Amino acid sequence: MPGLFATFDRRTRRLRAGSWRAATETVVALIALAAVGAVLGPQWDPSPLGSGLTVSTEDTAITGAPALGSYHVRTTVVTVQLDGTSVQAQISEPIGAPAHHPGVVFVHGAGTGKYQVAFVEQAHALASAGVTTIVPDKRLDTYTVQHRNYVGMAADYERSVELLRGWPGVDPDAVGVYAESEGGWIAPVMAVQDTRIAFVVLVSSPVVPPRQQAAFAVDNYLRNTGVPSEVFRAIPRAVGLSLPGAFEYVDFDVSVWQQQMRQPVLVAYGTDDASMPLVQGAQQIISDAAQAGDDDVTVRYYAGANHGLKIDDHVVPDFLRDLCGWVLGMPGTAGAAPQVAGAHPTQEFRAAPVPTPRWLRYPTVMVTVVLAAAGGLLLAVLVVGAQRVVRFVRRRPTPERPDRAFAPGVGARALLCGAGCLVTVVALVWYLVAVARLALDYQRDAIIVTGGWVGVRLLGVATVTAGVLALRRAVAARREGLQVATGVASRAALGLAVLAAAVLLVVLAYWGVFQLGI
Repeated sequence: MPGLFATFDRRTRRLRAGSWRAATETVVALIALAAVGAVLGPQWDPSPLGSGLTVSTEDTAITGAPALGSYHVRTTVVTVQLDGTSVQAQISEPIGAPAHHPGVVFVHGAGTGKYQVAFVEQAHALASAGVTTIVPDKRLDTYTVQHRNYVGMAADYERSVELLRGWPGVDPDAVGVYAESEGGWIAPVMAVQDTRIAFVVLVSSPVVPPRQQAAFAVDNYLRNTGVPSEVFRAIPRAVGLSLPGAFEYVDFDVSVWQQQMRQPVLVAYGTDDASMPLVQGAQQIISDAAQAGDDDVTVRYYAGANHGLKIDDHVVPDFLRDLCGWVLGMPGTAGAAPQVAGAHPTQEFRAAPVPTPRWLRYPTVMVTVVLAAAGGLLLAVLVVGAQRVVRFVRRRPTPERPDRAFAPGVGARALLCGAGCLVTVVALVWYLVAVARLALDYQRDAIIVTGGWVGVRLLGVATVTAGVLALRRAVAARREGLQVATGVASRAALGLAVLAAAVLLVVLAYWGVFQLGI
């Protein structure tokens, strides 16, 4: 019995020693992959914004705004003819309002498209106060994730402007544009191309190019959900991709158009909007307008309001009051003091140009590399499977044709590592697409942003662990005098699987899956 216990104790110590060595080697592999990922692409280090805006008062009321009317509202659905198609639109008009009253054309953001659900509260409030409005459906046959032409979209919305100018009771020289979110890249184009537009309302306007805004939004979302700093490296590697033939709009610079606007502008943001550069955006609009000699820019911030200037799914009442008063008070309210009022906005970092990846810059290259590696793994599995079928048919292994393709434990661990690579890549793609959709739709989801990233990294660590165990077993088999892989086909399959897994691990390292703060 003492001998049995001694043997058991020795085996236990060997197992513990082996486990510690495997854990150490896994950590070394993770560090090496982290270092590879660090040198393959750009870092993410946004600059602090610096100086902010001076908010004169918390009161957002528009100085000199007239008393608002309280008219009954009549709605009419009309057809707006565009080049090559038509869209439906809803006109809301104040019954009994004085003739020659103002009109407002609404321009959609990325998350809206139908008049039945978009700008319902804003259009009704304006109409009730004495302003006729039109909310057209968004044209979708030329609007996709891959392609968006903001100049062309401006021409489409101009048809609604022309229709509203001819509507009974509307002063054709008092028709302005209300643009929200993505519409902030469209309305300035309209204002420059049609100088007859009386005013422009920019709500939650991105101002900076779409690529910069997307990076800024993702950065803010990640910071707000408290993810580790290493995650941020994925931002420039995703948003900074070169996409020839698609996504041409991501570098659209609206400041070129804003610098030519001469209309009065009302700028409004909600302080809880994490997707927009609240301070920088207003600063840029004021600066751009000044270049055109236009000082009539009014800025308002609304406490606790989100991207749609809503709190608890309803548009902030003070904003509706200010919007109506500013429009109806034209031209007296165009440059009314104070220029900046409301809640104090915060913006920690500046939205700026996104670094371009040095390697894997083009999605087609990355997709080709990943698919080739995945094909290599599949081919290796097919080769091994074919060998098993052949052995089953022969049924009689010989020294020249042994029953095993690999040394005990090697094949299973190698297969687990390869499968782990593929699963982790799929999980990573899902995660990046999910985060990109959140950014484009100006939404937040801590479960996806934080939980999804933790899940991807755990899969990556498990995959590396499986690879380390496969390598350790192969080394042990050589020490025991066993062949790691028997036969040309087995050796070729194992080599192909190792190469494919290594490529996929490098791709995962590039995207920061193994980041350790390096």
